[in-house]
This record gives sequence, structure tokens and C-alpha cells, in this order.
Amino acid sequence: QVQLVESGGGLVQAGGSLRLSCAASGRTSTNYIMGWFRQAPGKERDFVAVINWNGRSTDYADSVRGRFTISRDIGKNTVYVQMNSLKPEDTAVYYCAASGSYYGRRQHGYDFWGQGTTVTVSS
Repeated sequence: QVQLVESGGGLVQAGGSLRLSCAASGRTSTNYIMGWFRQAPGKERDFVAVINWNGRSTDYADSVRGRFTISRDIGKNTVYVQMNSLKPEDTAVYYCAASGSYYGRRQHGYDFWGQGTTVTVSS
């Protein structure tokens, strides 16, 4: 079992930046693939970014590519997403997720989920 705790959300003006963190604990000896997803009010949860176990492979949703950067610190069991040039449409609850084998954009491929952290971007 893996526990994931997100942090770093908050209120920011459009054009600003935030860095979200996701700390993993529990059975972290396995090198999990880590993803970020988000759910805007009244909408379904969508893929944001994914990073493989060693950080050498990443993928992004088109809507965030070039603005968001996913990274990980293996020694700290923590994954980050640096979010720059934020837009009001980035407002959402952001979730991190862990997968033992699936590297991709589909939610059902992920085994463990955090509780989410809220990002609000004002115009």
C-alpha cells in the first residue's frame, strides 16, 4: 500500500506560478510511475502529466505542455509539478497518482491516489 499526500495548492493570479508536491509513503520500495490529474468544478478528472520511475520519461496534456513541468526526487519519494503561466482554466483540484506498471494518461491504470490539493487561479 502506498499513501500519497499532495501539497502546495492555493490561490494565485493569472500568469503566476505554483509548485505542487506529492509525498509518497508506505510501500515505496517499488519505483512507481507517478501521474498528476486534475478535476475542475463540474467536470471530469483529466490527465495532466506523468513521469516514469527514473524521471527520464515524461508526458503532458496538450493544455499544459510548455507551462507545467513534472519532476521527481527519488530519494525523497516526492513528485512535483511546477506550474507556470497559470490561467483561470487551470483552476481545479489536483491529484497525484501512482502506478506499479502503467505509464499513460488513463486514470484506471493508476493504483493509488492522493486526496488532492486545490488550485485557484484568479483572472
